[in-house]
Amino acid sequence: MNQPFITDDTVVFGLLTLCLGFIFYTSSIKTGFWKKFYSIVPAVLMCYLLPAILTSLGVISDETSQLYFIASRYLLPAALILMTLSIDLKAIKNLGSKALIMFLTGSFGIIIGGPIAILIVSIFSPETVGGNDFDAIWRGLSTIAGSWIGGGANQAAMLEIFEYNPDKFGAMVLVDIVVANIWMAIILLGVGKTKRIDKWLKADTSSIETLKIKVSAFTEKITRVPTIKDYMMMLFFAFTGVGISHFFGGLISSFLISTFEAVSDKASFLSFLSSGFFWMVVLATTIGIILSFTKAKNYEGAGASKIGGMFIYILVATIGMKMDLGKVLENPGLIAIGFIWISIHAGLLILMAKLIKAPFFFLAVGSQANVGGAASAPVVAAEFHPSLTSVGVLLAVLGYVVGTGGALLCAYLMEIASKV
Repeated sequence: MNQPFITDDTVVFGLLTLCLGFIFYTSSIKTGFWKKFYSIVPAVLMCYLLPAILTSLGVISDETSQLYFIASRYLLPAALILMTLSIDLKAIKNLGSKALIMFLTGSFGIIIGGPIAILIVSIFSPETVGGNDFDAIWRGLSTIAGSWIGGGANQAAMLEIFEYNPDKFGAMVLVDIVVANIWMAIILLGVGKTKRIDKWLKADTSSIETLKIKVSAFTEKITRVPTIKDYMMMLFFAFTGVGISHFFGGLISSFLISTFEAVSDKASFLSFLSSGFFWMVVLATTIGIILSFTKAKNYEGAGASKIGGMFIYILVATIGMKMDLGKVLENPGLIAIGFIWISIHAGLLILMAKLIKAPFFFLAVGSQANVGGAASAPVVAAEFHPSLTSVGVLLAVLGYVVGTGGALLCAYLMEIASKV
């Protein structure tokens, strides 16, 4: 690995905040070049791309930085608490079953997309999908299936179950990151054209609009000029909650691993319960929901979700660091498999959305709850409206539940496809 120009995380963090400040300042300019630029390219997409460009130029590198770990373990659970502080569970329930249908369609698209991609690529490049024993490509692709349905914990489980050659695992991580981030960029481009897409889908967006109006009306009613006490109380809710989530998440994970063989067995459908990250996300979300039944929800009026949103954008920038644009064409065969795979996932989602007249919001969040998990689904949901963040969180948690089983099924189908 080539050493990046800057390895000091203090300086790297300064660069990331410089990128975020530049993007938010220029996106607030409502005239001239910047107005035209951001009407085409969403600001949140630039929050990914600028750090990715710095990584691609060798200025910074995710491989020498702990910033993603810190953002995902500290700032993500804090954001989940602050952004679910004013959650309206009844209104979310009124969204209906379309969100769940789109999520499951996305999972199905990934399960069948892998083997179909192998069959297609084998026609013009059989060596790309070959390999023997522990070097077999389908074993490596099983780790991508785990990541795209359940996240990092499920990816690690697939690596352990199918024992893919660790020396070649980096290529699979590259495909995972590059393809997933490009697909997310496409989704974010679509966010700016939501009304046009919904019109084409003939979608009924009334339940989403009702939720937006209800939350916006509540926020307007309780909005106030925040004091230092307000900020300290929000700090208390967020990071005491983060501490509780980590402490009990670790305890629950350890207890389940030591008590239940099905949880400790990486090949089990229940192996996702061994993930401390899974329990951290679940507990942080639960704490936010519990607080929403107390007077703490009034801190939304002091800007709780805005602070949570700030944490999310820092996480977004650290995710962008993972994407080296220069490596996209290093292994064109594997990248081709990844793009065919994600295209099948996307195609099925579009078809289902058209059939059931689901809004683009459900398509986007249903996809990201699979492919991006807890780190990305809330980001995409919040781009539609801050009140919808919790929908992304809840679907991402569901992704953990179906992740191991879905990835195992996909892997077995890919094994069959690679031998056809």
